[in-house]
Amino acid sequence: MAHAGITDTAIGAATPRSARRSLLATLEHRLGLLVEIPTALLVVVEIIILFAGVVSRYVLHSPLIWSDELASILFLWLAMLGAVVALRRSEHMRMTALVASARPALRAFLEVVAICGGLAFLLLVAWPAYEYAYEESYITTPALQISNVWRAAALPVGIGLMALFALLRLAQTRNVRALLAAIACVAVLIGALWIVQPWLRPLGNLNLVIFFVLIAGSCVFAGVPIAFAFGLSILGYLALTTHTPLMVLIGRMDEGMSHLILLSVPLFVFLGLLIEMTGMARAMVGFLANLLGHVRGGLHYVLVGAMYLVSGISGSKAADMAAVAPVLFPEMKARGAKPGDLVALLSATGAQTETIPPSLVLITIGSVTGVSIAALFTGGLLPGLVLAITLSTLVWWRYRHEDLSHVKKVRAGEILRSFFIALPAIALPFVIRAAVVEGVATATEVSTIGIVYALVIGLVVYRQFDWKRLRPMLVETASLSGAILLIIGTATGMAWGLTQSGFSRSLAAAMTGLPGGSVTFIAVSIVAFMILGSVLEGIPAIVLFGPLLFPIAQAVGVHEVHYAMIVILAMGIGLFAPPFGVGYYAACAVGRVDPAEGIRPIWGYMLALLIGLIIVAAFPWISIGFLKT
Repeated sequence: MAHAGITDTAIGAATPRSARRSLLATLEHRLGLLVEIPTALLVVVEIIILFAGVVSRYVLHSPLIWSDELASILFLWLAMLGAVVALRRSEHMRMTALVASARPALRAFLEVVAICGGLAFLLLVAWPAYEYAYEESYITTPALQISNVWRAAALPVGIGLMALFALLRLAQTRNVRALLAAIACVAVLIGALWIVQPWLRPLGNLNLVIFFVLIAGSCVFAGVPIAFAFGLSILGYLALTTHTPLMVLIGRMDEGMSHLILLSVPLFVFLGLLIEMTGMARAMVGFLANLLGHVRGGLHYVLVGAMYLVSGISGSKAADMAAVAPVLFPEMKARGAKPGDLVALLSATGAQTETIPPSLVLITIGSVTGVSIAALFTGGLLPGLVLAITLSTLVWWRYRHEDLSHVKKVRAGEILRSFFIALPAIALPFVIRAAVVEGVATATEVSTIGIVYALVIGLVVYRQFDWKRLRPMLVETASLSGAILLIIGTATGMAWGLTQSGFSRSLAAAMTGLPGGSVTFIAVSIVAFMILGSVLEGIPAIVLFGPLLFPIAQAVGVHEVHYAMIVILAMGIGLFAPPFGVGYYAACAVGRVDPAEGIRPIWGYMLALLIGLIIVAAFPWISIGFLKT
């Protein structure tokens, strides 16, 4: 997935001219280090704790009864401090398509509005977060027998630090006129909503449209990070139309971010960075290139296959594309491939591999819907393969006349040699899947097995391990994870608000009453999640609507794993389809290609993906045929 953040168009990120800006920049940098270093250490500590739990339980047959509890306490701190790092590094997910196309003056204004919107949410929830942490101080944890305030304090501390960095960023803004206009705009909107409060409560569920569609949608399209856009909408809904204490919102955010299964998100992100750094991804791509490089369209097939294999390791689309594209693109361009077609296929393979374990979207679905992670991991392999076949069919058609007169066929001995070099890397996805399915480790713990495996293979077999890159990798892991988890937290609050309003019951009644039964339900779901995927990205969409729609799918007779594959693939197509799909722009950034060049060729690949999705939807066996009954 793409992670566009608040850019520095209207912000003094370059060397400031004034002494004040220089002082503020220095202060921000030093405070940033004070946050980044412990956050990076938290990633390391979580890996050690979870791997120790696996070894203790499976090898020594003496489970550590406190390991999950300690991991959970530290995980909330990792999530909140990671969100702080993401804000400082401008890496919170946001929709930038409209902002980027605006005139320079409007773009500068919207960039500052994005910061002000996020700051407004943080300031408004700061006191409820403190109250929530105080209430949690009366609870004692069962295993460690310590006050739960040690865990809950992460919420007010993280919110306070994010607010501090947002203020520092605003203080460095060069365009004072844009700053004052943005502050006034946000303040007027909040004040206007507060004034009309007496007229809002009698509107009933019409408020859902006002807050969850108009306000949330306006914030998202204006470039406010998705987590803060969701937070502002649910905060306004609860504060202005209900009598619910705002501390309840903090509790729902805590609940959404604290599922221990979500701890696999930062660990798999780190694993993805690790396989790229140790040369494992390069070894896999090298073998596939030797095997198929002499075939017409061969390197395009390699790109499809490499993304399939790498996705089985990293779980992160951004990491997948960053591991594969730099290895393949230079040679593909040398053979005459057009940059636009390359980035179009890279985007399509990003959508194709969304179901391949250990996809972060699979993990999120398991967390918010209760579907077995092991079943999702098993069910996700064939749907991705079906889409790989439809993409490869289009590649064959487009490149059936490719001129390969200048390409030498690699000898069988060299292919065999590259296979043995790549074998330890190719084995990793199977090691991960086997460890979950056979019960060696949980879906949360299995990432640590992959990390230890990658460390050993990188140090002993490939002998590529740059220790200087370790800290930046850990910080990047925390930043990406914090951005994802904060979205899950605020989206959980929105989902709870929708449920409490009775919307979920109305939706269930409407969807179960559709003519055509399960077929119509699946068709509507595909269209809906393609749209949601393009606007919200996969994880926020599934957190919002997964708990509402999965019970309906079961009610109309659709298997939950089959339905999961359908909605994941539909969201993937939306995520990587221009003009709104941010995944497409991430692929362009990785491939260093102008987005305009890929617009025309990508539609053929999107059609191929849609055909593959229809095949998956029509034949449930593809998703559930290998599940244990």
